[in-house]
Amino acid sequence: MEKKEQKRHQHKHSGPKAQKKNRKKELGTEQEQDERKRNPRAFSVQSAVRMAKTFHRAQDIKTKKHHIPLVDRTPLEPPPVVVVVMGPPKVGKSTLIRCLIKNYTRQKLSDICGPVTIVSGKKRRLTLIECNNDINSMIDLAKVADLVLMLIDASFGFEMETFEFLNICQVHGFPRVMGVLTHLDTFKNNTTLSKTKKRLKHRFWTEVYQGAKLFYLSGMVYGEYQTQEVKNLGRFISVMKFRPLVWRTSHPYVVADRMEDLTDPEAIRLNPKCDRTVSLYGYLRGTFLKNKCQVHIPGVGDFSVSDVSFLPDPCPLPEVIKKRALNVKERLLYAPLAGVGGLVYDKDAVYIDMPGGHASRQQEEVRPTTELVQSLIGTQATLDAKMAASKVSLFTGTAALTPEEVQENEKQNPVESREWDENAQRERRRAVFADEDEKDDDEEEETLKKLIINLNKY
Repeated sequence: MEKKEQKRHQHKHSGPKAQKKNRKKELGTEQEQDERKRNPRAFSVQSAVRMAKTFHRAQDIKTKKHHIPLVDRTPLEPPPVVVVVMGPPKVGKSTLIRCLIKNYTRQKLSDICGPVTIVSGKKRRLTLIECNNDINSMIDLAKVADLVLMLIDASFGFEMETFEFLNICQVHGFPRVMGVLTHLDTFKNNTTLSKTKKRLKHRFWTEVYQGAKLFYLSGMVYGEYQTQEVKNLGRFISVMKFRPLVWRTSHPYVVADRMEDLTDPEAIRLNPKCDRTVSLYGYLRGTFLKNKCQVHIPGVGDFSVSDVSFLPDPCPLPEVIKKRALNVKERLLYAPLAGVGGLVYDKDAVYIDMPGGHASRQQEEVRPTTELVQSLIGTQATLDAKMAASKVSLFTGTAALTPEEVQENEKQNPVESREWDENAQRERRRAVFADEDEKDDDEEEETLKKLIINLNKY
């Protein structure tokens, strides 16, 4: 079938509208393009009260954005941003950390132990730390956290751990807080899901501040959160701006990501409660740290630093920042307590990361098979020292004897001497005392002397 040609629009050539256009063309005046100039009455103030309210609201919003200027003490190469993942038990903290690591570095980390440092961009690194469900961990991490990812079980609601951590943060300086709702796949009805989201969002705004960011992790696929949702969360973390706290910027502190015990093993074997020499590794934050200064370790006490030294960065930022994105080699991951960290040099040893499944495999402690060898390994003194310190009791209820006393008793105790009795025609066991031997020797000497004297007389 042939297509029919569409009917074209015919401009009017008669009537008042056409006459008005022709008159403007003859006079040479063009039509006004700006609506405000062409029809000013439509844009005039209709209500003075409404205009005043609009002006006041605009000024309030502008005033809220004003902040007192602070001195930026961050160095040219800033330390990693501390991101604390906090939430009640079984809410998905470890799963979220694994998904964020996979999103940033394209690597899987099965066993999360201690702080995990990753490169998230050309000018930013992140240190992910999981907060345990005890008050001590909450207090320690609230002091150093730059950003808190607060996980909330949407199927259950808010729990007491969330409010406890928020109260602790109010005391030590409130960091940036982002909420994450999990277990949303348990809702079968969309109406109930939307109402729950709205209720939890407004309650979260009441506790933190109006407009606080709240993310939704709808469900899990093969034991991990959905890729696009984790990617959106990672983008917000990467571009997050932090307001420096005066207390933190004026005091040096180190979040230790690796620890080595440099105490002599022999001293530990002899005295398990001896004083230890410990080496702590981590990024310095705040201001500079003086050598030979006094430091406080939470939960342990005050100590004096014997030496402070600089080490090469185990997780450096990319050198060339002209590129739009990072390549695979620049997506670094550093988690020494979890067995991931590449090649690490320090004064005492060289640590090499062995890639593969055996790196994260939990190895059992090798122990000797026989009980005798196992008991000998646990000894803290030599055999001679043990023999010298040992005591023996011959009968129950009697006083224990030392080796010196045993030797003295051996001198007093008789010694068996086997002799043949011709009269009885049998072997007899004589008890010989040490004193009798000495007396016999003395008697023999006296008899010899008498014989010599008698011989001299003759």
